[in-house]
Amino acid sequence: MNYGRRNILLKSASVAGWMGLGLGAFAHERPAVPPSTMRLISIGGALTEIIYLLKADAELVGVDTTSIYPTEATRLPNVGYARTLSAEGILALRPTQLLATAEAGPPIVLKQIIDSGVPLSILPSGHQFIDVIDRVRTIGSLVHKSDAAEALVSQLRLEWNTTQKRVVNSKLNSTRVLFILSQNPNQLMVGGEKTSAAAMIAYTGARNAISGFSGFKPLTPEAVIAANPDVLLLTDQGMKAVGGISGVLRLPGIKQTRAGKEQKAVSLEAMYLLGFGPRMPLAVAELNLLLQQAMA
Repeated sequence: MNYGRRNILLKSASVAGWMGLGLGAFAHERPAVPPSTMRLISIGGALTEIIYLLKADAELVGVDTTSIYPTEATRLPNVGYARTLSAEGILALRPTQLLATAEAGPPIVLKQIIDSGVPLSILPSGHQFIDVIDRVRTIGSLVHKSDAAEALVSQLRLEWNTTQKRVVNSKLNSTRVLFILSQNPNQLMVGGEKTSAAAMIAYTGARNAISGFSGFKPLTPEAVIAANPDVLLLTDQGMKAVGGISGVLRLPGIKQTRAGKEQKAVSLEAMYLLGFGPRMPLAVAELNLLLQQAMA
């Protein structure tokens, strides 16, 4: 695999066409910006974490709202939420490189940025451990820190091996977990198949209580009851938004489930849980422990 830096050019292709082609739409490569002159904006908390671990943060001039770790990242100029970016806010920081995940958008804004002459590198948003490794290597090449990237890869592999040994011995294979992303008075937004939440649940050795659809979708109270999870999983932010465990139990359908009756709910910080950044092996290990404690 070529981990060299690649840039999407949208000048000669429609935005819709680029979205359909994905990474195959990388149409041109430009010389890497020397580190002494790089002004980098990172769109994606996991990418920002990698940049800091590679000690390339001196190049950072801006981040998005998901870049909350490490704390130093929150002191940088913020360009807004990854999915609703503004070209004006980004270009005002005079970047020489924009780094983003595939969720970044809207596409028309990305096109405006590229049309202005700013190189854009899009990294795929896979939900596997190997995807974390790929991101580290790609970013290492981009910021001229390939040696540091390989050292980080070695560290991550050691952490991942330790986590896998813990998971094998945890006996959670029959535990059904329902991830709740957000909620309204009548429906829950939950994580189906092919989501970061489903991947994290599987990595812990447990089972996703939801099947039959992909992505994050609303679930009726009746469907929640039918899913009958053993444990509920939320982000810390989601848990706080509903008022803690008492608020979770008031969500539609929850009280009628096994998890609701036994008041079994766990949470982790959103980017730590779902970001698939360099803390992913530790997040899997911690989630595995929380689920074991909930089922004890």
